Amino acid sequence: MPKIKAPKHAPENDMTPFVDVAFLILSFFMLATKFKPEEPVEVKTPNSVSSAAVPEKDAFMVSIDKNGRVFVSMDNPEFKQVLIDNLNKTRNLGLTNAEIKSFVNAPSVGVPFNQLKSLLGMDPEQLKKVNQPGIPVSDSLGGELNYWVRDALVAYQGRKLNLLIKADNSTKYPAFKNVLTAFKKNDQNKFLLITAPEDAPAGTALYVTRQKQVGGGEKK
Repeated sequence: MPKIKAPKHAPENDMTPFVDVAFLILSFFMLATKFKPEEPVEVKTPNSVSSAAVPEKDAFMVSIDKNGRVFVSMDNPEFKQVLIDNLNKTRNLGLTNAEIKSFVNAPSVGVPFNQLKSLLGMDPEQLKKVNQPGIPVSDSLGGELNYWVRDALVAYQGRKLNLLIKADNSTKYPAFKNVLTAFKKNDQNKFLLITAPEDAPAGTALYVTRQKQVGGGEKK
């Protein structure tokens, strides 16, 4: 008797598990990704070649735009809370709990102390549209920036605080010097400049190191 051959069927692949995994991965990245907050001032930094990475944590950054306006920002909400609480008491700002919370949530601030309460009393959408005049810095003590630096250091007492300066490529030197004065008045002579990263020149030691880090290696 002839053998009966079973009909052949094309293999079926159930893609449901793969789709589920893809959506899980997508959901993870959407929830875990930290988006860069909007800044009220545009700062175009000069280019530089550096081997040092900019600290992303425990940082107090002073930004200077092309017109010399000065803004401050901190990354850690817990220490921002301590900073603004100290300023509220020592400078008699009269901030409410809601206004203090607004400061903690704001990406950066650049107004004199006498305008801070009205600024923080705005809703978040209004706050984004405000043309902030900048923190006063032009006097022999570093202006009001002196107090921002002082209380940032108090907030980080016992821990290392990374001081950063992000200045526009068109910033005039006097504005930069005024920021340094505020640092010096608080005995802070070490800080990092934020610049746009640039590739190291070919053949230099830093270029060879970077090539090795990305797996290129040094060609012989």
